[in-house]
Amino acid sequence: MKTITIKDIAKKCGVGVSTVSRAINNHPDISEETRNMIMEVIKESNFVPNKSARNLKLLDTKTIAVLIKGIDNPFFQNMIKVFEEEIQSRKYSFILHRVDTNQDEVEVALELIKEKRLKGIVFLGGNFARQGDKLKEIEVPFILSTIAMSDNVDKNLYSSVCVDDRKESEKAVKFLCDKGHKKIAVLAAGKSDQSISKLRIEGYRNALKSKGIDINEKLIRHTKNNENIQVIENGYKLMNELLESGEEFTAVYSISDSMAIGACKAILDSGKRIPQDYSVVGFDGLDITYYYNPSITPIPQPVEAMARETTKILFDLINNKATNQHKVFEAELVERESTLKLSK
Repeated sequence: MKTITIKDIAKKCGVGVSTVSRAINNHPDISEETRNMIMEVIKESNFVPNKSARNLKLLDTKTIAVLIKGIDNPFFQNMIKVFEEEIQSRKYSFILHRVDTNQDEVEVALELIKEKRLKGIVFLGGNFARQGDKLKEIEVPFILSTIAMSDNVDKNLYSSVCVDDRKESEKAVKFLCDKGHKKIAVLAAGKSDQSISKLRIEGYRNALKSKGIDINEKLIRHTKNNENIQVIENGYKLMNELLESGEEFTAVYSISDSMAIGACKAILDSGKRIPQDYSVVGFDGLDITYYYNPSITPIPQPVEAMARETTKILFDLINNKATNQHKVFEAELVERESTLKLSK
């Protein structure tokens, strides 16, 4: 006796296989009348929906996953909103999946591809400095967004959207130098960091060298290796340590706005003033830097434009319109109340 398949049911009902799959899985975008008709034919045919039906549903999905490392990072909030809008406007489903600090991004992606039959992936945040070979294992289109990738990883293996962290960091520090500051501290991630923090410290060093200013290693302050640079408290702790060290400085550059806010709080709590005693510059462009008192000078990243470009490149890859692409956005420093030109 011939085994009844889902294709046979679809033929009897005069509908597509995907419609039968939706009826079996109680999908909301099918009318009650159509569902009842399909289920009646299934009953009459003694067809037992099983894994094949569920697998068909999975195969039929048009789903994009955004894998985010640092879901509590306020920098990503506007980007997530744009991703959801852009993906859904293309009639694809949107999944936001958290990657924990101790998880491997690529391993998580490979499991999710199997489970959700993904059509594409956006990696948002994370550290891919040592992931070059593993990227070859990802068999669906993907793109790295706002992620610093090591220069020794073959760019043909992946697509990316980012700012030039080294260049933009150099811009921020040169701005302080041009204000007359020579003793500039920097607040950064742990010394083992091989991604964004590493590049931004390189930019800090390049700026001082280009201005002929000696680098005081004691003014380069690192969080503990497991501490998040997007946590305000960590900026507060680092600045307190710097103030208590007795090292002289007139300005501080924080590689994140969150730590810049913490640093400002520590300065004010110590009885010092901003910018009269210390100038402060941050990086990212969080909204709170505008509303803080005094308002903080940041290097804002164009996050919404970056999210849209990320989505465009991903769908170009999905639709075979392009090979891997790399887009680097410019950032523009916004001068506010937290910085002051030193009087001679």
